[in-house]
Amino acid sequence: MKIGAPREIFEGENRVAMTPDSVVALAKLGHTSVVQSGAGAKAGFSDAAYAAAGAEVLPDAKAVFDAADVVVKVRGPEPSEAAMLKRGQTLISFFWPAQNEALLKQVADAGATVVAMDMVPRISRAQKMDALSSMANIAGYRAVIEAGNNFGRFFTGQVTAAGKVPPAKVLIVGAGVAGLAAIGTSVSLGAIVNAFDVRPEVAEQIESMGASFVYLEFDASELPDGAATGGYAAPSSPAFAAKQLAKFRELAPEMDIVITTALIPGRPAPKLWTADMVAMMKPGSVIVDLAAERGGNCDLTVADQKIVTENGVTIVGYTDFPSRMATQSSTLYATNIRHMLTDLTPKKDGVIHHNMEDDVIRGATVAHEGAVTYPPPPPKIAAIAAAKPKEKVKELTAEEKRAKEVAAFKTQTRNQVAMLLGGGALILLAGMYTPASFMSHFIVFVLSVYVGVQVIWNVSHSLHTPLMAITNAISSIIILGALMQIGSGNWLVVILAALSVFMAGINIFGGFLVTRRMLAMFQKS
Repeated sequence: MKIGAPREIFEGENRVAMTPDSVVALAKLGHTSVVQSGAGAKAGFSDAAYAAAGAEVLPDAKAVFDAADVVVKVRGPEPSEAAMLKRGQTLISFFWPAQNEALLKQVADAGATVVAMDMVPRISRAQKMDALSSMANIAGYRAVIEAGNNFGRFFTGQVTAAGKVPPAKVLIVGAGVAGLAAIGTSVSLGAIVNAFDVRPEVAEQIESMGASFVYLEFDASELPDGAATGGYAAPSSPAFAAKQLAKFRELAPEMDIVITTALIPGRPAPKLWTADMVAMMKPGSVIVDLAAERGGNCDLTVADQKIVTENGVTIVGYTDFPSRMATQSSTLYATNIRHMLTDLTPKKDGVIHHNMEDDVIRGATVAHEGAVTYPPPPPKIAAIAAAKPKEKVKELTAEEKRAKEVAAFKTQTRNQVAMLLGGGALILLAGMYTPASFMSHFIVFVLSVYVGVQVIWNVSHSLHTPLMAITNAISSIIILGALMQIGSGNWLVVILAALSVFMAGINIFGGFLVTRRMLAMFQKS
């Protein structure tokens, strides 16, 4: 089938849904590609590059819509584009069906099938098609770059002959994909990063990236439930929201840069950074609001504009962060599209098979065969057998605990006495029937084992791997004894000596190899 990519007509949109590399990948699925002339120009892809990759370059959008069996776009279709869709044709793009009911009915009435990339279920198998995450990742990165462009100092602290520059303090509100990307970028630039999210389970992710998680004191009943929203943050309770705002007011005077990313599917952006918080911030501070397109997380955000408040705080409300990195965004989005087409072409024979039994395809399909199929049913999840309830452990009284400890001590003492008596008897027998030279070596051996056990036993568990690596290498001094015995005339001694050399060699080389790798973990490349 033919896959067609028209030029985006939305004002300021620089991305394209098909790149020359994706043209090559689609050919391996049995598809041919057509592209409108100039479709990739703003993203850095020339018509010549498409032609060289095997795509046919057509003069206008109508030619693409007429020729293509599947139309791929970034933005949802404008009414004029939707009018060009015909029965049996498939459109793959962002669509936002909940916000575009009239447009959805128009394309359904036309008999077209619409696969909305914003409706791809957030399940493990669908991660390769998750265009929302791809674009959010870029938006988070770009937000930090825009903040740095409007911030009057370094991100990292410096001490120079001209004076000391303190590091910038950054607050990231929302630790979804965009938030985590912003955290990673800010930390890599040397800023002191704090991050907040209503889902406490992301605290470990935040701290593993080098940022500090902003904790709130709250009751479990006040905690939002993110499970019901497919992993997205859910609306906060009034009590939780009040504590959240109080915490932000406490942080506002300290922060140099605030990046807000909080969005709830199907709802306006929650107001998290109020006008009085902006007034508390230092002159020269920067707010980047990634939720500007949905009303903004900041009270003063103006969509698609950058404003400066009376107290000198810059508020960036751009809604086209991914489009400002059009080449990278187009490459990732085209890859998401290609993975979707891979699932739609299971036999790789160039034939689209729209399997509505597939959770991913069904979840993303909002119109099919003349009918509106939005909203989709919940994904089918295999039932998990309920775990057997654990038996309740009986609480012991103080007297019972004491009796149990005494019994355990007596048992341990008896075992130790038995081992000492047994060991003493064995040493006595050895002394009676072995030469004196053997006993002297045997005593040294026992002492060595005792000292070695005591040394290793008292080392912290976190140090065991490097310590054991080097002690293995040092203990391989036994290879010298084995080499001395390998020339013996007794065949059994020779075999044992050879085995000793082999195993000691493993200790030597393996010990130093592990040690080297451990040390390399702490070296900068």
